[in-house]
Amino acid sequence: MTTPRDNWEQLASEPLDDQDGVVMDRLAALYTALDPVPTHLTEELIFAISLEAMHAELATLVESDLALAARGTGAAQPTEVRTLTFSSESLTAMVTISAAGPDRVRIDGWVAPAPHATVELRQGGAESQMTTADEDGRFAFEDVPHGLTQFVVRPAEANTHPPVVTPNVEL
Repeated sequence: MTTPRDNWEQLASEPLDDQDGVVMDRLAALYTALDPVPTHLTEELIFAISLEAMHAELATLVESDLALAARGTGAAQPTEVRTLTFSSESLTAMVTISAAGPDRVRIDGWVAPAPHATVELRQGGAESQMTTADEDGRFAFEDVPHGLTQFVVRPAEANTHPPVVTPNVEL
């Protein structure tokens, strides 16, 4: 007497056919509809792998504020300004993000206590932008496209302090 289990075992040992392909396609469509892959997963994985390779110190996002500000006296409408503060064991960084066009932002930042630190702005798939913080720890990136972004701060004393990497943020 054959049991249902015997049938399953026999079917499982057979090669896949067109009917199996149809069933798998339907299952894939179901999973895609119910639990799609996050849109930025690939970029986040690339950043994570890069971070691991760098042996860097990881900063955490400790504060995020959204405010309205006017630029200059002739501003017709207030501009949305977002402020993010990151902290690590060796330094604190604050960045202010403001509109610089329909699809661009300006980033003004401060890092302490790391005067003359090199600050790298990384975006998935794009070339990194670099700048150096002044003696007060101030730095800026004037023309940055929207997208998933990460900052890497390399203190001037690179031999004694590892780079500090922020978590990914969406601009």
